[in-house]
Amino acid sequence: MHEAFLEAHPAFATTSRLDDLRATEYGRLDADGHVYLDYTGGGVYAECQVRDHLALLATRVFGNPHSRNLTSCAMNQFVEETRADVLRFFNASPDEYLVIFTPNATGALKIVGEAYPFGPGSVFALTADNHNSVNGIREFARHRGAVVRYVPIVAPDLRAQPDALARILASAPDAPHKLFAYPAQSNFSGVQHPLDWIADAREQGWDVLLDAAAFAPTNRLDLSLVHPDFVDISFYKIFGYPTGVGCLLVRKATLPKLVKPWYAGGTITFSTVATEDHYLSPGPAAFEDGTVNYLSLPAVSIGLSFIESIGIDLIHTRVMCLADWLLTELPALRHANGRPLIRLYGPPTTDGRGATLQMNFFDRDGERIDCYTTERLASAEHISLRAGCHCNPGARESALGFSKDDLEACFLDADAITFDQFRRRIVGKTTGGLRLSIGLATNVADIARYLAFARTFLDTSIDELPEGRISAGCVELGA
Repeated sequence: MHEAFLEAHPAFATTSRLDDLRATEYGRLDADGHVYLDYTGGGVYAECQVRDHLALLATRVFGNPHSRNLTSCAMNQFVEETRADVLRFFNASPDEYLVIFTPNATGALKIVGEAYPFGPGSVFALTADNHNSVNGIREFARHRGAVVRYVPIVAPDLRAQPDALARILASAPDAPHKLFAYPAQSNFSGVQHPLDWIADAREQGWDVLLDAAAFAPTNRLDLSLVHPDFVDISFYKIFGYPTGVGCLLVRKATLPKLVKPWYAGGTITFSTVATEDHYLSPGPAAFEDGTVNYLSLPAVSIGLSFIESIGIDLIHTRVMCLADWLLTELPALRHANGRPLIRLYGPPTTDGRGATLQMNFFDRDGERIDCYTTERLASAEHISLRAGCHCNPGARESALGFSKDDLEACFLDADAITFDQFRRRIVGKTTGGLRLSIGLATNVADIARYLAFARTFLDTSIDELPEGRISAGCVELGA
C-alpha cells in the first residue's frame, strides 16, 4: 500500500523533512501510539517551541507592557516585534495592514461584529458555510437594523452557488455599509472558497471579512495578492502553542469605519470621570481590551519562525498528498453487498479543497452509524478525530438535508421552555459527521492506521458494534 501511494504521489518524497521532524519534535505521538487527525481543531506543537519559549521566560524579566518601566519596555518591544512577525508571515505590508491581538479567532470576529457600523439600510452577507463565530455577527447586524443575507451552499460538494453570490453582491448598491464574510477554507468540509471573491466584492463596494482560521495552517495566505479588509487568525491552529492568542488583521484604510462601543483598560489615551469622557488610543491598542496575553506573544513569534523554517508550501504539499490518498481509498471501501462504507460531504477530489475530510460511516444495511459512536470507537484505537457539526450548522444542514421546517420547530416558544426540554426537542437534529483533518506532523503510518480502522466497519451492522445504538440522539452542546 505504501509503495503504491508513493508511486502515485511522487511529490510526497520532497516532504521527507517532515518525517525527520515527526521523530525529533513530535516523537510523543509515536511514543503514545497516537494518531492525531484533528488539526483543524488544534495544531500539535513542536518540542522546540516549548523549549525556546521556556528558555526566554526563564532568563528574562518582563512586566505589563502598559507602563514605561524597564521590564515593561522590554515586553512592549516583544509585542511590537510579534506584530511585525505576523505581518511578515502573511506578506502584509505595514503600510496597508495592522495587527490587533485577541484571545483567538472568535475574539477577532467579535471586534468586527461589535464595531462595524451596521444600521438601517446596511447589509451583512455571508455564506451558509461559516463558523458560528462568523454567524454570530448577524446578531450585531440585526440588532442595529441591518439586513442579513445568506449565500446558500449545495450538496454534495457543499460549494456556494455562484449565481446566488453574484446576485447578493450586486444587490443594495446604495447601502451605506456592506460587509461580506466567508471562510477561505471550510472548517466542516474542507471546501476552499475562491479568494477571487475578495476583489469581486470590494469592487462592488463591500468590505470583506475573510475567516482564515482553517486555511492558514496548511495554505499560503499572501496579503500582497489579496486584500480583505479583515482577517481572523487563531495561532494555535497553525503551530499548536500557545493557545489563548489570536489576531485580527485590519486594512488601515478600513479601520476608521470601526466604532468601538465601549472602552476598557489599555484601550484609551485618557479617561475622565468628571466629564464622563475618554479618548481612544490610536491603532490596534484601541481594540485590545485589557492587557494582552503578553508572556505568550514571544511564543507566537517562535511558532511563526518554526513554520517559516519548514515552509508553508512544503506543508501544503504534504497534507494534500495524504488527503488525495484518502479521497481515493475511502470511497472505494464497500460492503460485500456493494453498499458504500462512507459518505463524503464535500469535494471528492483535491481540486478546490483542503486536507479536511468530513464523512459518515454506514453499516451493511445502509444505515448511518452515529458519528459520536464512531468517534469513541476511534478513541479506543488511539485515533483522535472529531464528531459533530464543528460549530458550522449551515454546512451540516446542507450535508445532512435538514430543512428550514425541521429546524423552525425546535425554536417554537423556545423562551418558554427549560433547557432540558429544549435538549429533548433537538434530539436527532444535532448529529453531524466525522471530521478528519491532516496537519504538518501527519505521516503515512497515521493514514494507514485510519484506513485500517475504517475497514473494521465493513460488513457489520450497527447492532454488532461494541456501542450499538447507545449514541443515538447524542447532543453536541454549542453546535
